Amino acid sequence: MANVKLAIIYYSSTGTNYKMAKWAEEGAKAAGAEVKVLKVQETVPASVIESNPVWKAHVEATKDVPEVALSDLEWADAIIFSMPTRFGNLPSQMKQFLDTTGGLWFHGKLANKVVSAMTSAQNPNGGQEQTVLSLYTTMFHWGAIVAAPGYTDQSLFTAGGNPYGTSVTVDKDGNIVEDAEQAVKHQARRTVTVAEWVKKGNE
Repeated sequence: MANVKLAIIYYSSTGTNYKMAKWAEEGAKAAGAEVKVLKVQETVPASVIESNPVWKAHVEATKDVPEVALSDLEWADAIIFSMPTRFGNLPSQMKQFLDTTGGLWFHGKLANKVVSAMTSAQNPNGGQEQTVLSLYTTMFHWGAIVAAPGYTDQSLFTAGGNPYGTSVTVDKDGNIVEDAEQAVKHQARRTVTVAEWVKKGNE
């Protein structure tokens, strides 16, 4: 059986979700997946980014990361999304991308994709769980199969692990507070494993 093809699609303004995406990449590759790390298109005016040195530095540091295209969704057997919360919901950049997937959905190209999601906020009760669940609502419309981590590994009982998808808090200096790396890697491995089951069942 061919290796699972995993797209890790993220939005990150100052680097937190990019870091989580890279942890997920490590976990997925260790599980044997072929991985693409892809960013969604930035829609904020350049003047806003220029006014925030950390944001500007992150944009420059990740300028070579390819932007996700609809063809990447067709390519992928599985998808992990990573994004910050915005008032307990998806950032507009991620929502804008998802809103372009109607054609693929109409033709049944998104059904049975195995998906999982991660998020971040600046305080422990900043809407992280709601953000993940908001993304999963779109996935249910796709007919995707949600591979939530549940409590399937000891890392999920540490800060950062939660049954919906890894969520972290970020301090005022932009550092991830929790030791969430293992929870992210477990979530990636689990997503790949579930995708292997689905892929094998379809062959």
